[in-house]
Amino acid sequence: MREKLQNLKNEALAQIIQATDPEELDRLRVHYLGKSGQLAQFAKELAKLSPEEKSESGQIFNDAKTAISNALASKSEIRSRSEHIPKSEIDSTLPGIRPPTGHLHPVTHAIEEISSIFEKIGFVRVRYPEVDWDWYAFESLNMPKTHPARDDWETFFVDTPEDKEMGRLVLTPHTSNGQVREMERVKTPPIRMINIGKCYRRQSDVSHTPMFHQFDGLVINHGINITHLKGTIDYFVKQFFGPKRQSRLRPSHFRFTEPSFEVDVTCDICNGKGCKLCKEGWLELGGAGMVHPNVLKAGKIDPNTYTGFALGWGVERTYMMKSGLKIDDLRLLYSNDIRFLNQF
Repeated sequence: MREKLQNLKNEALAQIIQATDPEELDRLRVHYLGKSGQLAQFAKELAKLSPEEKSESGQIFNDAKTAISNALASKSEIRSRSEHIPKSEIDSTLPGIRPPTGHLHPVTHAIEEISSIFEKIGFVRVRYPEVDWDWYAFESLNMPKTHPARDDWETFFVDTPEDKEMGRLVLTPHTSNGQVREMERVKTPPIRMINIGKCYRRQSDVSHTPMFHQFDGLVINHGINITHLKGTIDYFVKQFFGPKRQSRLRPSHFRFTEPSFEVDVTCDICNGKGCKLCKEGWLELGGAGMVHPNVLKAGKIDPNTYTGFALGWGVERTYMMKSGLKIDDLRLLYSNDIRFLNQF
């Protein structure tokens, strides 16, 4: 019964689509929906089934009847509209009306722009796992087991058996998990990479979401120092935010860099003069610093021969600081509100 009803529905829909005149549509309506039509015959057979079979087949029967009725109504409406247009008013040479198409998400635009800026100064775009071992996400980055970030309330741990050497699987809390992986891949510097991917943390407010994107830059070579880091940051800020925006480094502390810095950029509203939003003229952008010797050792690179710098910022947070955007809640980017997304 189920298979017969499905075949009947498919047969009816195919004939309705191919129908070219009102008489043919009327014939199909009577053939399938009439008092003595195909569906009426099936209705008689349904009455003979057991209660269990009747319930299941009855649902399929109703679906078939609804689909055929809707197809007939839709086809009739389309023909009715076309018949009211005088042939003299139809210009077949005019171009058709293109259907509405979508566009790239603003975060995708930001990722493409960030990649382009770094590629112009020799960075190579790479991609590393978004589900990775504790070793790459924490241990190799000089983060002890007692570090708060390795707590269940901060990081999403995957419920799988723990590996004796690599530890537990995690949803990567930062793209820095690619740093030691890149060192292992290249083996001998120079290294100049930009890693962009999704990150996951147990946070949700106007400036945080449980899933976000981050870009992680890493440079390792002979004689790399803080001036190289500052020059790279200044170049990015000018290119991404505009020539009037400036950056600064503030001393901070991150386990995988030494020395470490918070990176600030001048406010897009007051241009560094101070306003209600920024108070002192600066907005916090992200973190950066010189690669810690222990991280180089974890990647089997001699810290007495090579030095390097790293920077890692959230794509969404960086994008929100663009001049003129005025996005005051990061969660809007993932709200799926078409009124918001159509602005970009």
